[in-house]
Amino acid sequence: MEEEFHELTDRVRAELRSPQDLVAYERLLGLARKNTPAGREELARMLVAVERPLWAREIAAFILGCAGDKRAFETLVLLLNYREPVRCATAAHALGKLGDPRTARAAAALATNPLRTAYALHPVRLLAELRAPQSVPALIATLERLLTPHNPYWRVALACVEGLGALGDRRAVPALTAATAHPRLAAAAAASLARLGVHEDAAGAPGGGAPGEGAPADAGPRGGTSADAP
Repeated sequence: MEEEFHELTDRVRAELRSPQDLVAYERLLGLARKNTPAGREELARMLVAVERPLWAREIAAFILGCAGDKRAFETLVLLLNYREPVRCATAAHALGKLGDPRTARAAAALATNPLRTAYALHPVRLLAELRAPQSVPALIATLERLLTPHNPYWRVALACVEGLGALGDRRAVPALTAATAHPRLAAAAAASLARLGVHEDAAGAPGGGAPGEGAPADAGPRGGTSADAP
């Protein structure tokens, strides 16, 4: 987590507003360097302590999440859907390392919530990374919902298209085929279809589309278990 941790701490340092903030910040860095059970206990207490600044809880949750400590889960999920994309990205990285079975369900719920689409980019990317049973259905549902003219969340749709291609599940063929009609998605959708062994000109032909229509389907996702306007 070294590079990501340095990016996080450099960003947080710019948010410090007082000498007391600097002391607390240095204390957090010291706990991270020591990486002891006692230090992790102190970090976990920080997650639930009252009147702690967000940046302190973010650092504590990141350290614990990357260490596989599931006490960080709730804070990281909160940050995954935060209004600042940089915090979402940090949380997604730590959740990917955490190994908590609840992560995919939470990411799917955030990605498919139409009221939170503006903040869905990192949940979508995390679903593709996790390759969980929830990943493909959630990405398909999110992509289909965003395939409307002049939708401002095309970057979220693009992340769905790219994630579905990476996951390699042919259940995605109909949604990817529909995405080829959208100029900002067309190239990525065609590339994802090609990864699934489907050529764009054949995707709409009989037998060239969804499972159950002549095309063999995988059993499921391989490996198991805030977007802005243009």
